[in-house]
Amino acid sequence: MIKYITKRLILLIPTLFGVVTIVFFMMSLAPGDPARLALGAHATPEAVEAMRHELGLDRPLHIQYLNYLKQVAVFDFGKSIKTGEPVLYELLSRFPATIELSVVSIIISTILGILAGIISATRQNSMIDFGAMFAALVGVSMPVFWLALILIMVFSVGLNLFPTGGRINIRLFMDPLTQFYLLDAIVYIFREGDFSYFLSALKHIILPAVALATIPLAVIARVTRSSMLEVVRQDYIRTARAKGLSERTVIYKHALRNALLPVITIIGIEFGYNLAGAVLTEEIFSWPGIGRWLYSAVTARDIPAVQGGVILIAVVFVLVNLAVDIFYAYINPKIRY
Repeated sequence: MIKYITKRLILLIPTLFGVVTIVFFMMSLAPGDPARLALGAHATPEAVEAMRHELGLDRPLHIQYLNYLKQVAVFDFGKSIKTGEPVLYELLSRFPATIELSVVSIIISTILGILAGIISATRQNSMIDFGAMFAALVGVSMPVFWLALILIMVFSVGLNLFPTGGRINIRLFMDPLTQFYLLDAIVYIFREGDFSYFLSALKHIILPAVALATIPLAVIARVTRSSMLEVVRQDYIRTARAKGLSERTVIYKHALRNALLPVITIIGIEFGYNLAGAVLTEEIFSWPGIGRWLYSAVTARDIPAVQGGVILIAVVFVLVNLAVDIFYAYINPKIRY
């Protein structure tokens, strides 16, 4: 097992190096002058040149690249052109919001997706099966930004059940411990006995989490159904039924445990996609996470901010998939060999 984990860790090095390299050259070769955009159209040539020198943009591209590799190696992503704050500080201050949204979203999609897949597989070719798979097809095909707007129009504007954006009611003041508002609100319940913070945080996260969970839910449901249909035809499932075990025990104790092996991989991949795909969702719901911050950085051509944000998302994506590989090898010994 240790040898397997070591190999996976070694493979991360060229992956992360490739991500850093691609991000640097894509941003460096993109049209537009970051110094001119930062100073405005009426800035003098001298001021623009001074800004270019401060950012190191007046040096040859290969020198810029080598300097950037040195900075990234010590987790120094420079300062944001737009705000002047260290990029790493801004990333860490917004990272909990994105992680919280992605975790809640993947929990919703995993629970509902696995249940839908099991029901479809156990009732193959029935109306329930066709309806669930049609809903999954619609979920995969539906643009996230369109669904987000529909959810706001129906549940926020029409029914007034949920807020249109933000993480918590601005009238409530809570001293956050972890910056994960749901966890902090639970701690606050035990400490103060006040549920208002938890209810506010929960109401604010439901709509963006549902919008972000739609595509992963559909993918997980389809993969679960396919895997379950393959497993329930195996000899050991027929043997379990012949022994007189209840259908519930056969499905959930014997079939599901083996059918979940490929589903676990999909869950890890979809969680990584949630981190990268939260840009539009966070922007629409005014969610103060990395995605919304990246969107404003791209529009302002804030090169250090964009590079740092993309690299952080890539690192988290790779680490999540590493954790999935390790967990997969743990539950399936054949993978270790």
